[in-house]
Amino acid sequence: MPGQQEVQPSVETSVDSLVESVVVVDDHNFVLGAVPRGQMREEALCHRATYVFVFNSEGQLYVQERTLNKDIYPGYYDPATGGVVTEGESYDLAASRELSEEMGIEGVKITPHFHFYFQNDDCQVWGRVYTCCYDGPLVLQEEEVASVVMESPEDILSNRNHRNYTPDSLVALERLVHCLRSRRP
Repeated sequence: MPGQQEVQPSVETSVDSLVESVVVVDDHNFVLGAVPRGQMREEALCHRATYVFVFNSEGQLYVQERTLNKDIYPGYYDPATGGVVTEGESYDLAASRELSEEMGIEGVKITPHFHFYFQNDDCQVWGRVYTCCYDGPLVLQEEEVASVVMESPEDILSNRNHRNYTPDSLVALERLVHCLRSRRP
């Protein structure tokens, strides 16, 4: 099917998300401690997360359809691979871990770009944005990723209502596109 990426289901089991210990931070991104993921969601605590925008060699993004059992934005489309930073992890380590867990992508160069703050009624997060380029096969984490479609960043941003996109990743993508444009000669 056009726009669909051929994938293989993952056989790995993910960490139980309710007991996963998530780094919580203050409004200035200073670490306050760690709490179980369920508590972080229930109390809407500010936390850290990674956003890895995976491009193919043609400049399209791998956009994940989130499974319906996700604790936030179930069934939405996410233009970034990533997730929460767990206790004892750096942003960089979490980005690599999430890329491997969710998409089966390993051994690629992941480039860090910037931190950003996002807050709405559902979430408050300090995110770190990364990019990488990948053209190989995917192994999706079936607990978190239902499917993957390919879309250009411009199409996503110019047609935000085409799909239910995760709002935090849209903010990150908009800033990334602006950042990458400003670096061009």
